[in-house]
Amino acid sequence: MSTIAQHRQWTWLFDLDNTLHDANPVIFPRIAEAMTAYIETNLQLNTPDAHALRTKYWSLYGATLKGLVLHHGVNPHHFLQETHQFPDLLDILVFESSLRRVFHRLPGQKILFSNAPRHYAQAAVKGLGIKPFFNRILGLEDVGFHAKPGKKGYLQILKEQKLAAHHVIMVEDTLENLWTAHQLGMRTVWITQSKQHPNWLDGKITQLTGLSKLAWVRNSKQGESPC
Repeated sequence: MSTIAQHRQWTWLFDLDNTLHDANPVIFPRIAEAMTAYIETNLQLNTPDAHALRTKYWSLYGATLKGLVLHHGVNPHHFLQETHQFPDLLDILVFESSLRRVFHRLPGQKILFSNAPRHYAQAAVKGLGIKPFFNRILGLEDVGFHAKPGKKGYLQILKEQKLAAHHVIMVEDTLENLWTAHQLGMRTVWITQSKQHPNWLDGKITQLTGLSKLAWVRNSKQGESPC
C-alpha cells in the first residue's frame, strides 16, 4: 500500500499553466502579446523593443513583472489585471479529459501556486472542473509578488499553511521551479516530454494521469520519499 494512501499528511503543490492544462496553443501567445502591448504603451517603446524587454526580464527573473517593478516602477496589480484577460477562457482551455478523475483519486491536500494572477488562476481551475479539489488557489499577489523560481514565495506558502517542506510534493512543468522546491526539501514531480532526468527528481511524468502510477509504487514507510 502506498505512503500517499496511508498518510494523508502529504500536500500536493501544483503549478497551473502547462501543468494542469496546455497553455502553449492559445493562452501563452495571447499573454505574451498582451505583455508586449502593455510595455509598449506604458513605457513608450516600439513593438520590437517592448518584445525584447519582456523576454529579457522573463529570462533574468522568471517573470516579466519582476523586472518591470524593479526597473520601471510598474504597478503589479494593474499589469497582471491588464495582461490576463480571457473572456473566452472556457473555449480555449486545452486539458486532459481525465483530469477530474486524476484529482478525485489523489488523496491529500492540494494547493495551486501560480506565477499568474489570482483571478486568472481561479477562473482557469474552475474552467478545468477541478476547483472543488483545491484547498487553496494562490496567485502571484498572494505571495507578495515573489515569483517562482525564487524561494520567497515557496517559504511564504510553507509558513502560512503550516507545512513541513518534506511533506509537500510539487508538480511542475518548469525544471527551475522544481529545483527550488527540491532545495527546500520538497518532493518533486516533473511533467514534461523532455528526455532529461536529473537525479534529484523524485518523479517524472508526461501527463497528469501518471501521478496515480507514481502514487501506487510508494514505499509504505512514513517519511520515505513518496516518488
